[in-house]
Amino acid sequence: MAVSRFPLGASITRSGRIALLFAALLPLTPAQADPAAFDLSGPALNVMVTHGATTLPIGQVPNLSEGDRIAVSADLPRDQGVHYLLVAAFLRGATNPPPKNWFTQAKTWERKKNNLDLTVPAGARQLILFLAPETGGGYDSIVDAVRKQPGAFVRASQELNQASLDRARLDTFLDSIHRLERTHPEQIEAVSPVLTRSLSITLKAECLEQAIDLQAACLTQSRSSLLLADSHSASLTETLVGAPTDLALQLAATPEAGYGYYSSYIGVVRDLARIFGAFQSTQFQYIPALGRAAEARLSLLLNAAPSFAKPKSVMVAALPAIEAPEPPPLRTIAPGRALCRAREGVLLPVEGAPLIYATRYAHAMAVRVTRADGSTLDLPVSADVERGGFLLAGPGSDGGDLRAGFDATLHGVWGFTPFDGPRFRIQNPHANSWRAIEGTTVIAGRDNSLTIEGGAAACVENIALARTSGTTEPLKWAALPDGRITATIPKAQIAAGQISLLIRQQGIADVDTIALTALTETGRIDAFTLHAGDLHGVLTGTRLDTVASLSVDGAVFSPGAVVRTGKADKRVMTVDTPAPVAAWTADQDRSGRVTLKDGRVLPVSVHVAPARPSVTLIDKTIAPAAHAASLPITLPSSTVMPLDTSLTFSLRGAGRPVSAGANRSRSPRSTDARRQSSPPRTATASRAHKSRSRRSNRPRRWARRPMARCATACCRTERKAIGRHSSPSSAYPPSRA
Repeated sequence: MAVSRFPLGASITRSGRIALLFAALLPLTPAQADPAAFDLSGPALNVMVTHGATTLPIGQVPNLSEGDRIAVSADLPRDQGVHYLLVAAFLRGATNPPPKNWFTQAKTWERKKNNLDLTVPAGARQLILFLAPETGGGYDSIVDAVRKQPGAFVRASQELNQASLDRARLDTFLDSIHRLERTHPEQIEAVSPVLTRSLSITLKAECLEQAIDLQAACLTQSRSSLLLADSHSASLTETLVGAPTDLALQLAATPEAGYGYYSSYIGVVRDLARIFGAFQSTQFQYIPALGRAAEARLSLLLNAAPSFAKPKSVMVAALPAIEAPEPPPLRTIAPGRALCRAREGVLLPVEGAPLIYATRYAHAMAVRVTRADGSTLDLPVSADVERGGFLLAGPGSDGGDLRAGFDATLHGVWGFTPFDGPRFRIQNPHANSWRAIEGTTVIAGRDNSLTIEGGAAACVENIALARTSGTTEPLKWAALPDGRITATIPKAQIAAGQISLLIRQQGIADVDTIALTALTETGRIDAFTLHAGDLHGVLTGTRLDTVASLSVDGAVFSPGAVVRTGKADKRVMTVDTPAPVAAWTADQDRSGRVTLKDGRVLPVSVHVAPARPSVTLIDKTIAPAAHAASLPITLPSSTVMPLDTSLTFSLRGAGRPVSAGANRSRSPRSTDARRQSSPPRTATASRAHKSRSRRSNRPRRWARRPMARCATACCRTERKAIGRHSSPSSAYPPSRA
């Protein structure tokens, strides 16, 4: 028995493993050469698949299903000198030989019998196509070979399918690198990391350190070691070297064992020659053919030249596995971040499924948008492997239906199965859309944090500060979760005067300008207090001379004189519109807005205090003094009287009664604390102290009398003439309650 030339732990390529697989069908010799690469062009097949009422070319079909109808024909040149027999065989596992009616043949050289019309039977798991030179009994030989050792062909089908997908990824990478080498070699350094991430390709970082004209050649060397494991199409498996052949064949056909998937780039090695054992045929030798699908055409690549002498070469190609569809596990690279849909379009970055770039399995790709009325709109997207995502066209492609930001879900069809991908937040830029939030002020001499809103934050490229002198300074800014932007202006960059914010957006030629005024440092506004029923109140704070007006719930107050008390200012504010104030009641708290002379508006808390006490005159009696030998004088009004007149009047008080001593302050220390801090007294001293305390705590009689009672008592006042009063009106100052 031949011994494998690959020691345990060695690394072999997938094409080498497939060659070993088919070499297991032939006698092995110690001098056998290393497996060759798949670089020989073989014949082509035309394959169409119908699932239900939908027909797709084989290039868009990742898997087959039971009941699918498959049309296969050979695409051979007209001058083909050798007649090929096209044979299709359905398989159902390594240990279950297929029945004979699962085999179908077509004679490619006969016009009416050169096509295969197949229907996937229930229980089938793989479909293999054979192209064999026409010889007598060739069809029966292929049927017998497959039925005798179905596990070898099950493994061949799985390995050929996986190798074809790996080859598609590698070809996509090489095609992009070679295209960049011809057109934009300076972009290879920037694009190659994106390519390797999108296609799960090994990036040779040392190649990017070489000269530009050498980078492409370096990146494309050792092609068999470039591929990384594709989590979508394969899984890691255990090494089965040394396992019994039948057990290995059974495990190879299970999902847990990876369907026979193994490769050098995941570090798992299998000795295929030892697993499959020896299989010999004097009539045929089987050579693998990798399929490269382009729409309906399946081009075959060979790694060995076919032989037309006995044993003649039979080319073996595999169609996609018969299994449940598994859409790609796409995920976004930057979840939660809004994307800008500028004039040239927006890239939707995704990763997780290299086959969306290397094959056409994912088709009819679009982003699905739900309008406000509940209807949906699909916007087509296209995969761009060099940028690592799907490209959505600019705003003009939707007919203007989506002017503002919107949420969109990536949607497409994987073979015959619709699927949804990640969700994106997309924003459309618009000129002159940014504005400062209400109440924004810029103060010279200190750091300022400004918040702007209204535009597409994802589309902002930079924000700068412009002065009247023409100079500009870039600013630090950050987008907030609610779509607004906060920018920081350092105090060293602004002085009092006119300034502007310049906002540049993607896809918009004009710059958004927000005009602002940098103001000097203002004072402090503390509070505004007004008694119920009054038409004027007191505003407290500092630098109140800069106040122009005060507004509270529609009532506008004008400022009076500023009075300086200690380190604070007080300013009387008189209402201009009394009607709203008349409805205010005591102990209310309101909010007001103070407008400064420079246009700034500041908030202020407003408190409505209880009404002030007031008195009303009930009646008065004027009794003039009698003078002998004097002429009587009649005065025009009762408000004017002689100085020696006797005046009797009655008053009525109104307002909250206030008892004497009500505003007295209490010591912060408690009685117990005072007792503890007092020195000890003798018994005689203690009794004297208690007696004084009772006398001092007893309120005076005049203090117990309510003010309102005093105000309603009748008072009699007699004023005598005082020579220094020059007029009757100055002789009677206002009475106080």
